[in-house]
Amino acid sequence: MNGLALTLILTAAVLHATWNLINKQASGHGTFTWIVAVLSAFFYAPATIAIIEIWQLKFTMVEIGLIAGSAALHTGYFFLLNQGYRVGDLSLVYPLARGTGPLLSTLAAIAFLGERPSPLALAGGLLIIGGVVVLTGNLAQLSRDGNRDAIGYALITGLFIAAYTLWDKQAVSRFAIMPLVLDWGANVGRAILLTPFALRYSEEAVSEWREHKWEAIAVAILIPLAYILVLTAMRFTPVSYVAPAREISILIGTAMGARLLSEGEGPRRLAAAGAMVLGIVALAIG
Repeated sequence: MNGLALTLILTAAVLHATWNLINKQASGHGTFTWIVAVLSAFFYAPATIAIIEIWQLKFTMVEIGLIAGSAALHTGYFFLLNQGYRVGDLSLVYPLARGTGPLLSTLAAIAFLGERPSPLALAGGLLIIGGVVVLTGNLAQLSRDGNRDAIGYALITGLFIAAYTLWDKQAVSRFAIMPLVLDWGANVGRAILLTPFALRYSEEAVSEWREHKWEAIAVAILIPLAYILVLTAMRFTPVSYVAPAREISILIGTAMGARLLSEGEGPRRLAAAGAMVLGIVALAIG
């Protein structure tokens, strides 16, 4: 992995962990996801429209289908993640979701996309994933009845992460859809898909806006920015490198949770952090 890709991914990791912390603090109704999607589509519309006009971009049915598919996958991801945060801790849901997704997407990229990472890069990816396992390895915590719903949401969220990672990789590399355009189209699609849900729970939507307006605005700005950086890196970097490297956000998010949400177990998390840092170095060299 070259320096540019690594810089993009690490910057995105900081932004990603930050918006997840804000999202967890809001821990709102499912309509919060719709509000964020609407705001993201609104905020990034001027830049997207300008790029489409300047580059005179034309869209075939294939490209429209790819954007629609991305919208559907991201809708499932955000909705499930939000539900997970409503019933579980940040330090439980976030690592499980983020760790499951890259593991599956890396294996699928090797099996179905023909990617062949170098042994050193593969070892780096395994170190990062191993760090995730150590980070979430408190079996007593995982087995508690109160955490079962959170674990279920986190694992299913991980499946959606793997699916949209592979889908979006093809969209930006094979079909050359610009990252900003793909992400904006997905946000518009997510807003449309969730509108019936928001109308059904209109009172909850109004309450969410009243109580979590500033959190929604912050998340709506950070989500696209973080993912556009990742999509840019995926244009010229294999998924089997990008997906594990993104998991440095787990270290950042866990540190935020421990510091700001009073979540402890420092020694275990330090060991996990060390494995993940070594994995990032191996990915960068490989």
